[in-house]
Amino acid sequence: MELNTLRPADGRVTKKKRVGRGIGSGSGKTCGRGHKGQTSRSGGSIRPGFEGGQMPLQKRLPKYGFTSRIARVTAQVTLSELNKIENEVVDLDVLKSNGIVSGVSTRAKVFNSGEIKKSLTLKGITATKGAQDAIIAAGGAIKE
Repeated sequence: MELNTLRPADGRVTKKKRVGRGIGSGSGKTCGRGHKGQTSRSGGSIRPGFEGGQMPLQKRLPKYGFTSRIARVTAQVTLSELNKIENEVVDLDVLKSNGIVSGVSTRAKVFNSGEIKKSLTLKGITATKGAQDAIIAAGGAIKE
């Protein structure tokens, strides 16, 4: 194999279709657009999903689902992530400074995942029932 013998696979590169070059070319006069109508005109196109006036499929199907606006700014924290924190009192600012939650988060909730090995005091952070039990069992506390 030589660099000067490299070429695309057969059928990979096709010639551009030249329209409007006479009857003998097979795409003369109307240039493959047919006669009259919206799609024969320049700039004439039908938007995606349009069904000729019939109620489109995306409007015939029922609406479903819900995205909580509070969930967008609420961070989920696990017990094993709390082990990485040096401070004894943990609040949202401490979680942000340690890189556990993102800067856009305005709330945080601790979930019972993993194991906590030291006593911490949660301040202004909610926790699930299982996480609360685990924190208290490790000698920690939860303040509102």
